[in-house]
Amino acid sequence: MLTREDCLAADRQDQLAALRQQFALPENVIYLDGNSLGVLPTSAEARSLQVLRQEWGEGLIRSWNTAGWFELPRRLGNKLAGLIGAGSDEVVITDTTSLNIFKALAAAIRIQQASAPQRKVIVSERDNFPTDLYMIQGMMDLLQQGYEMRLIDDTLSLQQALGDDVAVLLLSHVNYRTGAMHDMAAVTALAHQHGALTIWDLAHAAGAVPVDLNGSAADFAVGCTYKYLNGGPGSPAFIWVAPRHQDAFWQPLSGWWGHSRPFDMAVDYQPAQGIRRFLCGTQPILSMSLVECGLDATLQTSMAALRQKSLALTDLFIQLVEQRCSQHPLTLITPRAHAQRGSHVSYRHPEGYAVMQALIDRGVIGDYREPEVLRFGITPLYLSHADIWDAVDILRDILDSASWDQPRFKQRHAVT
Repeated sequence: MLTREDCLAADRQDQLAALRQQFALPENVIYLDGNSLGVLPTSAEARSLQVLRQEWGEGLIRSWNTAGWFELPRRLGNKLAGLIGAGSDEVVITDTTSLNIFKALAAAIRIQQASAPQRKVIVSERDNFPTDLYMIQGMMDLLQQGYEMRLIDDTLSLQQALGDDVAVLLLSHVNYRTGAMHDMAAVTALAHQHGALTIWDLAHAAGAVPVDLNGSAADFAVGCTYKYLNGGPGSPAFIWVAPRHQDAFWQPLSGWWGHSRPFDMAVDYQPAQGIRRFLCGTQPILSMSLVECGLDATLQTSMAALRQKSLALTDLFIQLVEQRCSQHPLTLITPRAHAQRGSHVSYRHPEGYAVMQALIDRGVIGDYREPEVLRFGITPLYLSHADIWDAVDILRDILDSASWDQPRFKQRHAVT
């Protein structure tokens, strides 16, 4: 039987423990929601004041040149590249995940239209994050050319879904609800065998699990920076495009930042070469500047080290729930196998929403997803083994005492 002392002993051996000091963690809070919104890096306040007072306040418009604002999307993209198996000038940080899905989807469809116009199917998962499915639906409605969406679910496997009519396969590397993780290389290879292009949503993977986009021969990838990368609320997302596709077609949101010479103020659009053509409009410099704080903290270690600790902490969470909460109706929906697990652990409980609200009231912050899912994000940068013990201890107490069974915990908020 594991004890809290076992967890403290593991913390004393934790080579990543010092990274916790890079983040501003509130007292009396165990934060298990980094898979929705990462913690504030301690360097972010000074950086934000620098941008506000010096770069904006004193530099004013000159800072587009003197402070490097114009190159920020590409410079930060190059910092991120090493965390996702990308190369130099293959990533830009820009816009939102939803908009970047639209760009990647449009580019992939245009490539297929040029060589295989009969391919009219876009494959995804029924359990994919909803915005991915919504953007597919919006693209099909816009094209009005007979495109259809085919969803993998309990009755249709990926192998069955792929055929000569498939243009694009759009999947999340790590499922937002269950934490289940695809084998990117194997799935990409299977898609390519069938002539489909791949778009990978890395929202729950970037900064959480090792990703090798180039090694997997992927085609496109998108993701956000405000989860495991700790970029801040609503911080800009990113898009990666394999070099072989970057200059094939320009993306449909042909704004002036994607122009080859934006300050020529030309009437006609001429896309920039390379990844810059996947930019659109003027960038949100304040929020984008803070992304660098989270990236710099992550870059103080390796994805291999983060993955090792992530698996240790998620294993510990699962083991402790089984050891201490087995008499309660908690159903693990996260894969046990390491190769199939991301960095969050999810359970179903008939009163999942109320249980999560009771946990939050006690200082254990996770989140809830329909149907009935308690979701616990495990971020190795700032969580300890003792945090996991204490979180499960509070969960056990809430379940044993049924303290979740109160009207205030069943009142639904706009954001769950």
